[in-house]
Amino acid sequence: MSPGRAADRLLTNGDIAACFHEMAALLELKGLEGFKLRSYKRAATAIEEYPEPLVDLHRDGRLREVPGIGDSFARKIAEIVTTGSCAMLDALREEYPPALLELMRVPGVGPKTALLLWQELRISDLDSLAAAAADGTLAALPRLGPKRAATVLAGIESVRRWGDRTPVAVAAPLAQAILRELRSYPEVTAAEAAGSLRRGRESVGDLDFVVATAQPGEVLKRFAALPAVREVLALGDTKASVRMRSISQVDVRAVSQSQYAAALLHFTGSKEHNVRLRQIAKGKRMLLNEYGLWPDDDGRRESEAGEAGEAGEAGGPGGPVPASSEAELYAALGLVLIPPELREDRGEIESAIAGSLPQLVAYEQLLGDLHAHTTWTDGSDDIAAMAGAAGQLGHQYLAITDHSRALAFLGGLDPDRLAKQGEEIRRWNDAHPGGPRLLRGCEVEILPDGTLDLPDEILLELDWVVAAVHSPNRRGGLDLTERLLRAAGNPLVDVIAHPTGQIIGVREAYDIDARRLLAGAARSGVALEINASPYRLDLPPELAREAARLGVKLVISTDAHDARGLGDLHYGVTAARRGWLEASDVLNTLSLADLMLWRSARRKQS
Repeated sequence: MSPGRAADRLLTNGDIAACFHEMAALLELKGLEGFKLRSYKRAATAIEEYPEPLVDLHRDGRLREVPGIGDSFARKIAEIVTTGSCAMLDALREEYPPALLELMRVPGVGPKTALLLWQELRISDLDSLAAAAADGTLAALPRLGPKRAATVLAGIESVRRWGDRTPVAVAAPLAQAILRELRSYPEVTAAEAAGSLRRGRESVGDLDFVVATAQPGEVLKRFAALPAVREVLALGDTKASVRMRSISQVDVRAVSQSQYAAALLHFTGSKEHNVRLRQIAKGKRMLLNEYGLWPDDDGRRESEAGEAGEAGEAGGPGGPVPASSEAELYAALGLVLIPPELREDRGEIESAIAGSLPQLVAYEQLLGDLHAHTTWTDGSDDIAAMAGAAGQLGHQYLAITDHSRALAFLGGLDPDRLAKQGEEIRRWNDAHPGGPRLLRGCEVEILPDGTLDLPDEILLELDWVVAAVHSPNRRGGLDLTERLLRAAGNPLVDVIAHPTGQIIGVREAYDIDARRLLAGAARSGVALEINASPYRLDLPPELAREAARLGVKLVISTDAHDARGLGDLHYGVTAARRGWLEASDVLNTLSLADLMLWRSARRKQS
């Protein structure tokens, strides 16, 4: 986009923040330290988390409203909004091979290590780094060694496993921006995201959209010409494929209003689910494809869908079965509507046939959040701000669960500071009888021997106890599964947080025996968390489903470190729905009184 052109509506806060993160990384490579470097990192975080689109703030001259954004950063943001980059970022990119940033995606490779690899070994790609880690070259470098080389090699494998998939934390905001754009076109009568994003997957390979319109060519041409589009991969009468800043591919399918339901069903997938539906249709002498559900009385074989559809509809004689919604299509196949989150061919077809699909938990059924951090430790907002945000979201309660003392580098709370925080929570509750009710809690570290970081007499004073592991590889301690099991067996622990330790796109799950952990939780009655941060979503859905089958209760919590993060609860709900969870499986669908009754009953049984 050239300077002076109107702001790109599809440039998300995440896109702008990515430029600041990149500048910070390149400046660190250049040797910048201290306050100035931290200011770039803080600005990136502030931009990422700001609730309003910065393109709108730029248009209205309000960029200085973003915390940490002064005149210099505001000018850089204005450059990024109008040109897609800024002079400083372009200059930094000229100094260092772009692949160094790819190296820095690998756990264990920070800016200093990446620069060392480049200067000493001219390593600038993952293949060369893997070879150096495997043959001992990396271990021979200063400050590295065999253990660090092994960590880097494992990190490379993790990065490769994720490949070009984009975490939902990045993909979802972009998808919302694209939907706003598509729905703003007067020719579009309906538009929805499809694909793995609609099914609620934690990461996506690309983004898929379906639009209903009587003028598909006009809509697709306008979309493909947007400033955010970096490259047009394909542009036809019914489909446009493009690359954008934050994601490798976006596909938009344009169909008529009468075809919309079938197209949305087809392009939502999954492939396996669609195959099962086509088999059911075939058994009913019908043909199902992205254009509709058709009578197939002459036994003709289903034609291949896809780009061949550009030439016309692929169906049977007499026109499609009228269907204005996905529910009507499922009904025509003798099935109840299957929610998108379940469409993975993991028993949902059989359950639909048997009439036993779960009544999936809904966002509106959650009454509170049971894991949140404040400025008392590593949070960005104080107790009052977090409480105010919870109130705006309609929460009845919010557990303040700052870290315990073992995490000293995060300002973890010892018993004295925890008591002082408790006084502040009490004062807030007394001053705000209308709620939300703040619970005095703590995220207590599980120590290497499986004991907890705070003594029982302190934990007994709390309203809610979250236990978690943040340092999984401590020498001389128990196996990580044993650590978690021992904590799960403590009757003073209410919930085990982010049990597998996964960070989407960055870190694989810890090497734990998840089945043993679920069985241990079932025995002790401790709850397990579905961490709603879009970078965690832990427990993963398949384990959450197994946990519920065993009778383990789940808690959907944000682990918010600022007020904005409390709004991530919907990501956790989606993960819970993918795990087939109903409201009865989730503790924070309970009123506060019933939640405390559950807590009391569990302690009596232990």
